[in-house]
Amino acid sequence: MQLAKHIAQGKLAYFNQGNEAISVSENEHYRWLAFSGNNNEQVIQSVMLKRKPWKLTLPHQTALMLPLLFFKPNSIVELGLGGGNIQRFINNLSEDISIHSIEHSSDVIDCFNQYFNPEKNPMHVVFSDSQQWLQENKTQFDWFICDIFQQDIQSYDNTINQLEHITQHIKTNTCLSINLPDASDNEVNLLLTILQQLSPLHEITYFHVPNYLNIVIHLIPTQWQSYKRLKRNKYSFLPKNTFSRWQKFWQHGKQVPI
Repeated sequence: MQLAKHIAQGKLAYFNQGNEAISVSENEHYRWLAFSGNNNEQVIQSVMLKRKPWKLTLPHQTALMLPLLFFKPNSIVELGLGGGNIQRFINNLSEDISIHSIEHSSDVIDCFNQYFNPEKNPMHVVFSDSQQWLQENKTQFDWFICDIFQQDIQSYDNTINQLEHITQHIKTNTCLSINLPDASDNEVNLLLTILQQLSPLHEITYFHVPNYLNIVIHLIPTQWQSYKRLKRNKYSFLPKNTFSRWQKFWQHGKQVPI
């Protein structure tokens, strides 16, 4: 059954009419987190497969994880927790990876703890505004993953400001991945231009996620020579079959000329 049909059959498990209207719904197989978007339309933020909570269920999540083709990160920072799909996937992939999720909403963290961590695994979740956390935290991490647009909380100018703060933490061997859930072509082009200026020692590859509004952008360290690493999974934690499938997915990316 298609995921859309599962969602149409869901029953409400939780609802909070706060600054962000947050709901959790589920059926026999899936549980999902939704926010109230424009015109009170429900926007599905993340979906968890109950029998395999670590499985990535939405295409943009796989697109975000594609740098795992090229390196074995020791430390990851995720700006925006949502339903915790990335946390669960990374923790299942390797115990050698430390991942911290920075989340500005205590309601989202509460939902995650109650509904989206069924195995009660220890998770590193920090309650903080991402820009404030970036300003205060000077620790170096291997990979930053950012859900840059978060409904109506921030304007486009805020997004540019956030990018500037993030890239200050990006070193020549640091990877950055960005999810843009709903951006116009002009906004995407402007962001790509700004990222080129802020991180000239990174290759920029981006993906239009099929049948979704998401644009996923990756800044890959030029020194990695990713085209060579892509030929085999010597530098990857990914299982062989996953590596092969994702290797084909990477070929659909568009590289920004240096």
